[in-house]
Amino acid sequence: MSDIPTIKEIAKRLNVSVSTVSRALNDHPRIGLKTKQAIQNLAKELNYEPNPKAIFFKQKKSFVIGVILPLIAEDFFSKSISGIEDVAMEHGYTILFGQSHDSITKEQTVIEAMVKQRIDGLLISLSKETNKYNHLEALDKYNIPVVYFDRVPPFERASKVFCSVYKGTEQMIEWLFRQGRKRIAFINGPDEIAASRERLKGYMDGVSKKKLKIDMQMVEKTDLSEAGTQLAVNKLLNLKRPPDAIISFNDYVHLDAVKFALQKGVVVNEDILFASYANISANKHAAYPPVVSLDQFPYQQGQTAMNMLIDILNKKQLEGASQASFEQVEVPVSLVYS
Repeated sequence: MSDIPTIKEIAKRLNVSVSTVSRALNDHPRIGLKTKQAIQNLAKELNYEPNPKAIFFKQKKSFVIGVILPLIAEDFFSKSISGIEDVAMEHGYTILFGQSHDSITKEQTVIEAMVKQRIDGLLISLSKETNKYNHLEALDKYNIPVVYFDRVPPFERASKVFCSVYKGTEQMIEWLFRQGRKRIAFINGPDEIAASRERLKGYMDGVSKKKLKIDMQMVEKTDLSEAGTQLAVNKLLNLKRPPDAIISFNDYVHLDAVKFALQKGVVVNEDILFASYANISANKHAAYPPVVSLDQFPYQQGQTAMNMLIDILNKKQLEGASQASFEQVEVPVSLVYS
């Protein structure tokens, strides 16, 4: 196997200086066309590849983006990472990927490791435990911009990509009401997740707009575990007047809710209509999919977030400044019916 070709080898073969080769490969206008073509042709012939460490030293960039997700096994996040990777590759970036497993401690640990790897920027969907943001705000001192997506923080001074689950929840309430359902229950997620608060507000406003009484006995929470969801469903089914529709925090919670409802003798999607969020791929194979699920377009969210971060990095390089302004993009949602 031959050695990896270098700028020095190209310079020696063509009897020019190393600086001339470097300028020619970077299309410098001061290098004559004939010389430039000779250098570029030889570089191509030798399969010359620029030294990434040299590029990093010159541009002060690693061309590596950190991405932290709660759990890659979830359909939503596996689709979003595909959108992120596709855009990153188009712009010459690679991805350093980590999972928080919905733990703020693990989220902090992964961020610390990524900072040591000298990432240029960070994309993150927050863990369900994240209600403090010191570990993320600390990235500012390293001049590492952050873009949040899907699970985003509640404060305004942040670049975010998200869907309006508030609007989507109102739309679900409207659809269920048109199906004749008047006792619509809601199984929400952990309070720490901003989307839980959005869902709850959408539920409350949606019910109010239909002139229905808001009964807080119809609102339960789950920690997203099967046991937590089972407890929530059990409370709803034991009400004096049980619900005729249940909206679950996401399709995974829905699957657990349906499993328990079936054990209790509920005729799913007849006695009780089940609605949910995310429109995961598994729904089409499920025996009892939600009658309606809110598609939050994870691939597009990933694409949009990555493009936003690259724009921030490009501006930072041109202007030599840290992130000064913040952009927020809302990706439209859509109801999907089974």
